[in-house]
Amino acid sequence: MSLNRVILDRASEQDAFDDVTEEEIIFLWQSLKSSGLSGDEAWHAVVTGIALDMAFARSKTTKQIDH
Repeated sequence: MSLNRVILDRASEQDAFDDVTEEEIIFLWQSLKSSGLSGDEAWHAVVTGIALDMAFARSKTTKQIDH
């Protein structure tokens, strides 16, 4: 697989996170609640996950540009 294809694949993955809907966030929150977390714990897990995805997506993009 060429380097360009890897970069395009990663860009597509990042785009998928850019289009997350409110409905998908609520579904994830409800799923976490049904697995035994409280509403607050589930919400904190969702928010933390979004923050981490955004933080690491930016660093990956920066690393790709640098190389």
